[in-house]
Amino acid sequence: MAKAMPATEFLAKPSPSPPVCVVYGGDDFLRRQVLLALRGAVLGEEDAEISLTRFEGPEAELPNVLGELETVAMFGSGRRLVVVERADDFVTNYRPELEAYAANPLPTGVLVLELKSFAANTRLYKTVAAKGLAIDASAPKGALLVRWLTDWTAHHHAAEITRPAAELLIELAGPELGLLDQELAKLALSAGPGKRITPELVKQHVGAWRAKTAWELLDAALDGKLTEAMRQLDLLLGAGEQPIGVLGQISYTLRQLAAATRLIVQSEASGRRMPVSEALKRAGVPSFVLRKTEPRLRQLGRRRGRLLYRWLLQADLDLKGASAAPPRLVLERLIVRLAADPNDLDRPAIPAYSG
Repeated sequence: MAKAMPATEFLAKPSPSPPVCVVYGGDDFLRRQVLLALRGAVLGEEDAEISLTRFEGPEAELPNVLGELETVAMFGSGRRLVVVERADDFVTNYRPELEAYAANPLPTGVLVLELKSFAANTRLYKTVAAKGLAIDASAPKGALLVRWLTDWTAHHHAAEITRPAAELLIELAGPELGLLDQELAKLALSAGPGKRITPELVKQHVGAWRAKTAWELLDAALDGKLTEAMRQLDLLLGAGEQPIGVLGQISYTLRQLAAATRLIVQSEASGRRMPVSEALKRAGVPSFVLRKTEPRLRQLGRRRGRLLYRWLLQADLDLKGASAAPPRLVLERLIVRLAADPNDLDRPAIPAYSG
């Protein structure tokens, strides 16, 4: 079965879309960029407005959408571009009809459906992936996110960002592509004639006090100072920091602690004892913060260290809509777990949210 194309791959080289295209995924910024690229690829610049029709998915009706697709454009390429935004309900309401249309689309127009999710086990997905174009606008992660950042900086901000600077920017600003793009725009303007973005430049211009506060929050939590950690959280949220951004800033260090714990456990299972400092180094902790980080890992303890990945994943999912709990409560639950006495781990830190 044909697979969806990653949005980053499409944006690197946009091409005219076949008659049916589905753009889906959780990153709003990527979806917007793909829609803009499709508009340019299908219509060009001259007839972009005349030959483009948008529908709001919750109110869209299939006969009206098909009517627009049947109409031949008077200018430009002669093709029309019809975009159904927020089309999840639209697809649910007209799934059989859309499956039939995707198998035999009209040649006069390009239908684009913008979705939050697109299940790969459906007939519509398989038909679009095989005969049309499915574009996955999920945000890249890890090394792919760093690669996207360097490519995006070069192509859209006419600047160069070093790999260490890109990694630091993600650590400070979080993984949201829209926020990263905003920070890159500011950094490119500040980079001067050479247009080279270095770690030093990132430290100077990217929310330096917020990053410092986030680190102080994490330090306080790992030291068991719950009141101070909550005070730092108040400062960040009160200054307009988004909860997902706070999680992004503290999760980088917590993932390192989780990785170090896993290395220690694995080494003991194989019959040898790995020093804490060696495990932290192999987990990516810089040498200049090893002395501070080692006692924090010991304070965290093996049991909580092994739970960190699960806690971080749950917090990330909850902040992205998996839980009805307010975002602040999601962060507070994680902070309480980090700050709690290891002997109290079996007790519920805070009650579950009930709505």
